[in-house]
Amino acid sequence: MTIREQYTPGPAGGAQVRKNDGDKWTLILTRELRHSREKVWKALTDPAHLREWAPFDVDHSLANVGTVKLTWVGTPTAMDTKVTRAEAPNVLEYDDTRWELEPSGGGTRLTLWHNIDRRFISMGAAGWHIAFDVLDRLLSGRPIGRMVGPEAIKFDGWQRLNAEYAAQFGVKAPNWPPKAAQKS
Repeated sequence: MTIREQYTPGPAGGAQVRKNDGDKWTLILTRELRHSREKVWKALTDPAHLREWAPFDVDHSLANVGTVKLTWVGTPTAMDTKVTRAEAPNVLEYDDTRWELEPSGGGTRLTLWHNIDRRFISMGAAGWHIAFDVLDRLLSGRPIGRMVGPEAIKFDGWQRLNAEYAAQFGVKAPNWPPKAAQKS
């Protein structure tokens, strides 16, 4: 059995939501990592590192203010994304996403703020939860490979997390993928 086949995400946790205007909510996820802020910062900003864990690719580093092409996995079109704040190794902001890195017990407390449509809040939390697990393993030298987008949704652990986060946030878990489209 491979390391990836042995991977099972822990229970939903470290997440909260805040209501914004209309159907937009902010998903806030916090994870304690045993790695330095500098190491985590590189994983958040370097295109090669992002390809190993994040649900998107970029055409160049996010470590500087300016515009990058960002492509979400599973979508065909890159979009211009403006990095508005890049204060290594503390704060990174672009479009509807903010990352904070704080020292914590010899490691880093990583907090993500991500604006998302309410209908997808539990799906987003489940996806980021798995991405954070993959990131932690990558930084520990035990990579299991990126699990994002359509691939993550097929993963049993994602389905469980989606339901757990929906219950935690008091929302209905989306039927995704639609039951008729799921394969046994």
